[in-house]
Amino acid sequence: MMSLQGKVAVITGGNSGIGYASARDLKAKGAHVIITGRSAEKVKQAAADLGVQGIVADVSDLSAIDNLVAQIKADHGQVDILFVNAGIFAPAPVGQITEEMFDHQMGINFKGAVFTIEKFLPILNDGASIINLSSVNAYTGMPNTAVYAASKAAMNSYTRTAATELAARKIRVNAVNPGPVTTPIFEKTGLPQEALNDFAANMQNRVPLKRFGKPEEVAKLVSFLASDEASFITGGEYNIDGGVAVLT
Repeated sequence: MMSLQGKVAVITGGNSGIGYASARDLKAKGAHVIITGRSAEKVKQAAADLGVQGIVADVSDLSAIDNLVAQIKADHGQVDILFVNAGIFAPAPVGQITEEMFDHQMGINFKGAVFTIEKFLPILNDGASIINLSSVNAYTGMPNTAVYAASKAAMNSYTRTAATELAARKIRVNAVNPGPVTTPIFEKTGLPQEALNDFAANMQNRVPLKRFGKPEEVAKLVSFLASDEASFITGGEYNIDGGVAVLT
């Protein structure tokens, strides 16, 4: 059985969805897990439910990331696994994209991710694993997802370059590209329930396996990439999408 015994793992956006499921799986495999999120109430509840440490931090605020790193350094010293998972999804058609919408999605999905890694690098152990949560939407051309998809395409490009540059420290950097997964991210869009139902039905129809993925399925891939069993894997993108990319 895969073991992460003694590893220190940090998961941004770990209070729900894929981050929450990954925290549970990493802990089950022996890691000491720290989750972060923007909502103090949600982070506190998730941390209590999971039996892990929770720290409030908004990745769109660089000073908040500085404080997060300082606290983790004080509590644990070094980090072995960094799952850059925090992200948002705000659909809008081309022609109705506002500057605020652009800045908000790029600020969390890309800028926040890049600077999370930048600021954690000094406390990452040599040989650490960084996993970036991206999306198969980076390649699908799905309507109403132009900015979200662009933020994830940027993340994948960044992942490849970072993997090359950090190889000298034996730090592995990989991206996970989920397809449609049942998580609260869709409920946070502000769309009415009927629109959400239509959106979900349209997405499910594009999945060859004809179902949404489960957060727990993505979590198992994250745990594998975090482990020594993936010690020769870096700079990769791993689709876990029910076959969506096959039809793209």
